[in-house]
Amino acid sequence: MIINFSTGKIIANQHEIVVRLDGEARVTMQAQVDEVTLIGGANVITATGSGLQWSIRLDNAEQLEALATEIGIAIKA
Repeated sequence: MIINFSTGKIIANQHEIVVRLDGEARVTMQAQVDEVTLIGGANVITATGSGLQWSIRLDNAEQLEALATEIGIAIKA
């Protein structure tokens, strides 16, 4: 599944997510689904695990809900 948002796109499946940010730097962040937390209200994805830590804010709750459905993780309040 691909979710487009204002600063890039998220490519997700049941095993991992990849966030690609637009711009000259072409930043790519990747995480296994086990390392991901979805935070509702703020519409934030966080990834914390073995040697990685990042977070990114999505545009709206619908994008977060679509991601939660695709990767099978509940959204935390």
